[in-house]
Amino acid sequence: MQAAAIDHAGDATAIVVRALPVPTPAADEVLIAVQAAGVASWDVSLREHPDMIKHNRFPLVLGTDGAGLVAAVGKDVHDFKVGDKVYSYSWDNSQGGFYAEYVAVPASRVGPVPPGLTLKQAGAIATTALTAIQGIDDALHLKKGQTVIIHGAAGGVGTLAVQFARLRGAHILATVSSEDEIGLVKSLGADTVVDGRHGDLVAAAHAFAPGGADALLVLAGGEAVQAQLMAAVRPGGAAAYPHGVHPVPKPREGVTLIAYDAEPGAQEFARLNQAIEESHLQVPIGAEFPLAQAAQAQQRLEAGHVPGKIVLNIR
Repeated sequence: MQAAAIDHAGDATAIVVRALPVPTPAADEVLIAVQAAGVASWDVSLREHPDMIKHNRFPLVLGTDGAGLVAAVGKDVHDFKVGDKVYSYSWDNSQGGFYAEYVAVPASRVGPVPPGLTLKQAGAIATTALTAIQGIDDALHLKKGQTVIIHGAAGGVGTLAVQFARLRGAHILATVSSEDEIGLVKSLGADTVVDGRHGDLVAAAHAFAPGGADALLVLAGGEAVQAQLMAAVRPGGAAAYPHGVHPVPKPREGVTLIAYDAEPGAQEFARLNQAIEESHLQVPIGAEFPLAQAAQAQQRLEAGHVPGKIVLNIR
């Protein structure tokens, strides 16, 4: 099979596409013929710091999420069969990641692609959608009528978090990093969208929730902006961020600050799929690259200002 892998830590030029053996699924694993893979910041982190995972032998195939068709299943797998459309978020696979024509992953980290999503869309969002829904539901426990600020709303997680917050009935103030992103995020359901680099965040937050917002989801950096938004949360409110956001938001007295990781699992995918169907989820794809240009895809990611998600088209 063709795969994009590294032989050492480094910048994007360390990624080389080469022929590697097709993985053999273990008893509890599913072999996926990958159609599309997501490109995200955690892939860059792994490229730069392969020692952060246990299964880090070289050549190391990158990629933590994707979608495709089940090509084979291990003897202990009963929930999936050959030909099923599936998507997966799986970190630290024993035989490499999703930047490849085939990947073997634990069946517990695989979900069925919901109706209404293409394999390309599903491959783009396995990780970001789990991160978004778990932030909205499990970290912030958003309820109908509550107010939430979503910082970094035009990114891969943010574009989905806006839609899930709207599904839960929340009122949304979203921040973006350029005027070009305002229209997109408004179209996804945000009530108010502010350019965090040039807009008046303090005034916008006060007008949005004069007594303070109930919740804040931090998906982007900017220490000064983070501090302004933390100050806009009411006493007794909550703020949450997924691990990987830099800098880490600073606590504020009276506001609960929650850090979390996205977790895959059968129940998690079932809840996510229900939310995807109920919200008629839109999946903004900011850029697409073939597998042969995996290095360029990561360079585009590192350049910043990509609305939505970057996708590698494997087949």
